[in-house]
Amino acid sequence: MNIQLKRIYEKANKNDGQRVLVDGVWPRGVSKEDAHLDKWLKEIAPSKDLRQWFGHDPDKFNDFKKKYKEELKEDQRKEAFNELKGMANKKKLTILFATKEEDYNHAQVLKNLLK
Repeated sequence: MNIQLKRIYEKANKNDGQRVLVDGVWPRGVSKEDAHLDKWLKEIAPSKDLRQWFGHDPDKFNDFKKKYKEELKEDQRKEAFNELKGMANKKKLTILFATKEEDYNHAQVLKNLLK
């Protein structure tokens, strides 16, 4: 599988392959046209409560990963994850996210689960 992570604020590139946004809320300041998305899987995002509790705190990341993996077992998120997995099996996939925190976020968890 060829999977990369990228902030949605970075310019789209012809080498991105399929571009999938995995945030539950549309990122500020980005038009849908400029995003060049193939898919917006908002259903796969962590719950609001989990996201707020985590706050991209590196000290909470291990607990966040466990809790998020549990959320991914829920029907709607599981379906979205399976769709993302199917896309990753077909061709290059770029998972897009908005947060400035590039190392401690749900996109990292998704990438690791897909591999």
